[in-house]
Amino acid sequence: MSSEFAQIDWSRPWYEAVRPAYEALGLEGTDFAGAFNRQAAQLALRNHRDLPITFVPQESLPEGMAYEEFISATGNVPTRENLHDFFNGLVWQTFPAIKRELNALQAAQIEAFGGSKARGPARDAATIFDENAALLIVRASSAGRELVDELRAHCWDAALFEKRAMFGPDAQLWLFGHALMEKLVAPRKAITAHVRVVFAPDDYFGFDAHAQRAWIDDTVAQTLRAEGLSTSGFTPLPVLGVPGWWPGQDQAFYLDTGVFRPKRAS
Repeated sequence: MSSEFAQIDWSRPWYEAVRPAYEALGLEGTDFAGAFNRQAAQLALRNHRDLPITFVPQESLPEGMAYEEFISATGNVPTRENLHDFFNGLVWQTFPAIKRELNALQAAQIEAFGGSKARGPARDAATIFDENAALLIVRASSAGRELVDELRAHCWDAALFEKRAMFGPDAQLWLFGHALMEKLVAPRKAITAHVRVVFAPDDYFGFDAHAQRAWIDDTVAQTLRAEGLSTSGFTPLPVLGVPGWWPGQDQAFYLDTGVFRPKRAS
């Protein structure tokens, strides 16, 4: 595990979302489970049944019981000593309200479809969200809506090259999926996120990063609670295409159709 940890470059912009949670752990070495539980207690993390969140060994998960069902019933999060579960714990500490709503949705789906192996569309969408989502926060303006329309249409050159100046002042990508974060330890141009768009008021862009995280957590959690989730709400985005996230982003960079694929005809 120590060699895996050494590969994480915390200066990368895609780790901005969870970097403060990592720094708060004050890790010495790679034994992160105890540090996770100290932080969970300090942050008073709780699941949708108001049970305290505790990070426990993977062996605590009963045989035949779904991971999400176990978290819902006990508040215990099975955690292995690997990067995948390490990033998962950091997301719990960064966006706890979203994680809580996703777990509530997954648990409800398991109950509704009768068994831990049963899957419905909302559970599939929640799994995608949990593992591979990124949240694109866009200023609620005509220019912001045009940017989103171009991304959904896979007009990559227009959205990511011609409108690159919008990223930062008017648009931000915050990673959420812990599997996505794990993959980006060894960045490749083809790594693609499932993006959920969130339109934000002007005030949001004047907040500091801590307040922005809190706004995202509360806003997205409320939306999930009110509207549920489906896979149709995501749009793909090759993460290294975010302006400023990778060197050499000239116009030709976005013409690589093996990565920046054109929209499929309906």
